[in-house]
Amino acid sequence: MGKPKLKQHHINRDWCKGCGICVEFCPKKVLELDNDDKVIVARPQDCICCRLCELRCPDLAIEIELEA
Repeated sequence: MGKPKLKQHHINRDWCKGCGICVEFCPKKVLELDNDDKVIVARPQDCICCRLCELRCPDLAIEIELEA
């Protein structure tokens, strides 16, 4: 079984409170906060699908979808 491949980050901007926890936990600095203090995917090509952002988000605002 090979390493997982990212299909898409799903970010619920209504749920995101801009705490920045996901940004800090991302080992590849894929995520950033925008001007509205909401998380955005700045570098999706660098994502290693570790899912730390999804697991650490206190608001459940991030879901990582992997390719089948």
